[in-house]
Amino acid sequence: MTIVDKPAAGTAAPLRRLYFVRFGFALVWAALLFLTTKSHLGPLGVVLVVAYPLFDVAAAVADVRSSRTAGLFVNIAISLLAGIGLAIASASGVPAVLRVWGAWAVVAGLVQLIVAVGRRRMGGQWPMILSGGISVLAGANFVLSAGGPNPSLTAVAGYAVLGGIFFLVSAIRLGRAPSES
Repeated sequence: MTIVDKPAAGTAAPLRRLYFVRFGFALVWAALLFLTTKSHLGPLGVVLVVAYPLFDVAAAVADVRSSRTAGLFVNIAISLLAGIGLAIASASGVPAVLRVWGAWAVVAGLVQLIVAVGRRRMGGQWPMILSGGISVLAGANFVLSAGGPNPSLTAVAGYAVLGGIFFLVSAIRLGRAPSES
């Protein structure tokens, strides 16, 4: 199995819709996380940090159905593991959550980067390429900040908003991409 395959014909329209949904989810999720959880994880905070990678799994499954991009299977596995890891880490507090989230962001960012580079001919992928690279850097920062004074999930909410903006820009650019036949 290769990580990058040629996207199936007609992928741009469903991918565009999926990117709009991912943008909306990221904004709502980040607002809820910011409002309910900063330095302390309550029950809603635990649900939110576990829900984000599980939503990523659902989005990747939808993407696979329309694009047949093999690299997304790697993303599905990584995000499932992240959801499990975050559920476990939540019992230990914010620093543990930041470490797991950071590791997930690094690996998922690399996968996103590879998939987006493979899709660059269909258009609208430069935001996804940038997002993948930024995710790697942000993930490393989350891991480092977990050991600092007063670790907080505020940066994770900002990370989700930035990722959502990249999905929005990519969706808009896909709308301008040449039609596939």
